Amino acid sequence: MSGSAGSTLPWTLTAEGVTVTVRATPRGGRDAIDGIVELGDGRRALKARVSVAAEDGKANAALAKLLAKAAGIAPSRVELVAGATGRTKSFRLSGDAGEIAARLVCLADEKAAGTT
Repeated sequence: MSGSAGSTLPWTLTAEGVTVTVRATPRGGRDAIDGIVELGDGRRALKARVSVAAEDGKANAALAKLLAKAAGIAPSRVELVAGATGRTKSFRLSGDAGEIAARLVCLADEKAAGTT
């Protein structure tokens, strides 16, 4: 359930839920999570794309909605906590940390296996 051996996941469990690191691609053609990517500093992030441009917070809002759907929570329970203007962002997903993490693990495993 922890992904490949020795790797760290791009999220951490907190008392409030899960904090997830995302590598965003605005104007990516569609809204999708494309798996896990390693960043230049060695951290890992969910690789996500949204179809909207990065202007007036539209891409951040679309990312929040995409994460909410993936985690099985309401969009109002997703909060951008860092990286508002950068491509690497942190979101807080509020709710049952175990359930949210399990959904993210399943999503990441599906992408690693090449299924949707």
